[in-house]
Amino acid sequence: MPLLPDPVRRVAAWCVVLLLVAGVGWVGVRLCAEFRTAVVPVLLALLGTALLGPLHRRMVAAGMHRSLAAGLTCVAVVAVVGGAVYIVVAALIDTGDQIIASLRAAARSVAQHFGAAGTGLDDLAANARTLLGRFGGTAASNVISGVSVVGESIAMAVLALLLVFFFLRDSHRAVETLRTVAPGNTADTLEAMARRAYEAVEGFMRGTTLIALIDATCIGIGLLILRVPGAVGLAALVFITAYIPYLGAFLSGSVAVLVALADRGFVIALWALGVVIGVQVLEGHVLQPVIQSRTVQMHPAAVMLAITAGASVAGILGMLLSVPLIAAAFGVVQELRVRYGTAAPEPSDS
Repeated sequence: MPLLPDPVRRVAAWCVVLLLVAGVGWVGVRLCAEFRTAVVPVLLALLGTALLGPLHRRMVAAGMHRSLAAGLTCVAVVAVVGGAVYIVVAALIDTGDQIIASLRAAARSVAQHFGAAGTGLDDLAANARTLLGRFGGTAASNVISGVSVVGESIAMAVLALLLVFFFLRDSHRAVETLRTVAPGNTADTLEAMARRAYEAVEGFMRGTTLIALIDATCIGIGLLILRVPGAVGLAALVFITAYIPYLGAFLSGSVAVLVALADRGFVIALWALGVVIGVQVLEGHVLQPVIQSRTVQMHPAAVMLAITAGASVAGILGMLLSVPLIAAAFGVVQELRVRYGTAAPEPSDS
């Protein structure tokens, strides 16, 4: 007779499995952190390849050489991303002084209506330049470290772009290479898992891009109607931050409302807030169920947990990469469930 009942042994076995998976995952995260300058460009390149793969395949199907198609795709990416970043930065620089002035005016208004309760806000706004000066002095003392970080980021971005070119050009050889390195008789299973993971990431990137484009267009049109300055730049900011689910929409929407408050006043800012909230409601109740259900299915709780874990591990970059990685993991799990989840029915005693 066993010392422990069957339920206890099953729970213990699952605990051992979870500990092993957690240990392997922790070691993997630590290794990725140590080799981040090589790992991050690879992950970004895989996301870019998943997003640009359909365009590259259409260009190749039209008769264009694979290398030329990959090169033109990378040039288009540089043009679009560079243009979007330039528009966002220019819009924020043009409206930065107006935002600060509007916040100071709002603080004075609070102080007039609520007396001492608004004094702290007024003091904070009045001393904003002093605080920024102190912060700037602290940052200036670490200028060498900042330059190093910027240089590392540029190097990783260039490496990721080059990897996107090679991944697109040699994508037709990926399956053959994967089957070559597969151990034993696992080639079919490994290929199926890789295909399912890639399809999940490709579907997520395609759906997110479409949703981001719709959000940016709707919010941009609303801001143009309200005559908010920098509406095109704010729409570009909405498009860029939409790749970080939930939090990205909050950040870009907050910037849009602040710009409207700075230049057009409180009433227009409320209208801008209504536009942002309306678009987010449209995304959450219409776009996400219709578009993402056809690409990849992920529960909002899983998305929020993935974003939180990614932020704790790698900051904003972790938030950007966490959801596609979880989508790939879900794809692998679904493939394993299809292959091994259904056990053969046991023969009856009769």
